[in-house]
Amino acid sequence: MAIASGGGHWVQMRRLMPVFEGAEVFFASVDPSSASDVPGHRYYSIRDVSRRDRIGFVILAGQLLHILLRERPDVVITTGSAPCLIALGLAKHLLRARTIWIDSIANAERLSTSGSQARRVADLWLTQWEHLARPDGPKYWGAVL
Repeated sequence: MAIASGGGHWVQMRRLMPVFEGAEVFFASVDPSSASDVPGHRYYSIRDVSRRDRIGFVILAGQLLHILLRERPDVVITTGSAPCLIALGLAKHLLRARTIWIDSIANAERLSTSGSQARRVADLWLTQWEHLARPDGPKYWGAVL
């Protein structure tokens, strides 16, 4: 499962497309029109939420639960943000999926709020800025842009 919020998060996820070659991957994001960016792959549109939208988080969790139980991914990778953090948590704890968080390259000065919390649910926790890497994570493996 490859999941990302819209805008730059989705652009960065699309930059990772060559990595998925040969793998069975499906995508999820917040904009229904993004399905046209990943032809030949299953695509799920999810609700976009912010930290202040509690009801939205409940709806999102239901959507993600439905997708995860239907698809049962072995690996979930994301370039953020908050909706994707929920997906990583559900996938890790319910399905024992391996999880990868790549913090957005937009977070050049410090990790995003969701990116900071991702350490708890990400098996592999990455930043795209070398100066933000720490010995105990996040790690720096390069940037996708």
